[in-house]
Amino acid sequence: MFKKLLLLFLSIFLIIGGSNMVNAAVKWDKVFPKSDKVNVEKVKFKNRFGVELVGDLYTPAGMKKDEKLPAIAISGPFGAVKEQSSGLYAQTLAERGFVTIAFDPSYTGESSGTPRHVASPDINTEDFSAAVDFLSNNKNVNPDKIGILGICGFGGFAINAAAIDTRIKATTAVTMYDMTRVSAYGYNDSVDENARYEMKQALNKQRTEDFKSGKYKGADGLPEKLTGNEPLFVQQYFDYYKTKRGFHPRSINSNGKWNMTSSLSLINQPILQYAGEIRTPVLVVHGEIAHSRYFGEDAFKKLKGDNKELFIVKGANHVDLYDGGDKGAIPFDKIESFYKENLKG
Repeated sequence: MFKKLLLLFLSIFLIIGGSNMVNAAVKWDKVFPKSDKVNVEKVKFKNRFGVELVGDLYTPAGMKKDEKLPAIAISGPFGAVKEQSSGLYAQTLAERGFVTIAFDPSYTGESSGTPRHVASPDINTEDFSAAVDFLSNNKNVNPDKIGILGICGFGGFAINAAAIDTRIKATTAVTMYDMTRVSAYGYNDSVDENARYEMKQALNKQRTEDFKSGKYKGADGLPEKLTGNEPLFVQQYFDYYKTKRGFHPRSINSNGKWNMTSSLSLINQPILQYAGEIRTPVLVVHGEIAHSRYFGEDAFKKLKGDNKELFIVKGANHVDLYDGGDKGAIPFDKIESFYKENLKG
């Protein structure tokens, strides 16, 4: 009798457990509506530093079993997770016929790496190449037709990745930041050498304190409430990350803080040094009234050749290109045509 009861209990447990696992698998945890035109599954892969990255792989619902499609790896904004803007881009482009992956960068979101909430010009550039590794070995991807798309700070890292990884056949940088430039020089290059030296002193002092305490101090993040005295771009960030529009519990900008000493490598290791050597097509997309527009325009000036394009979205601010805002500002038709033209060979 006891054996029969035990087997019955185990059967019920497995049914409940299986049901929970299915529910967990299908539970939609994104900040944008789910499309019935795509399939999505969670995937994992490692970069060359051994950090395991976690991504959502989106495929067109009508894709044939052995079909090989062009693919796009997507990440950003800086401090966001794949359930936010990058996932929206990935889902929308999958609806339009691409295999896409939105992934969490190293040390953030569901990806591994400790300490948490660390950024690095080298590692975050490598994260894109690791996603290309994964896509190149996917049975439904044509490895000769892979592009990348970076949003905000990962727009800069995407261009940086295209400068080193010749497997990347087309690159889009949307509402981009150069995180190394803004870390070293401040907004609009307002930080001079002396002020930068003071920053380095403070950050290195913090390293000593972190080692002593065994904890990593977080940098200042977005306020929990607005006073109305914040700069307009901070208010715009708040409107995305701190409200139901874009809040996600795993997002650093929504619910956490960057490791303060991450700034050291961002200050000391500028990206885009070889952007002028990129031979593949690059599309730079920026908002007309974005506070960050100069990053995109200056990055575009570094690019050479007639296969580079700067596309300015009329009336759009920086955050409008995260989710379209109330203007539907994301130029998906333009982005789609760019990839279809340049991933067809």
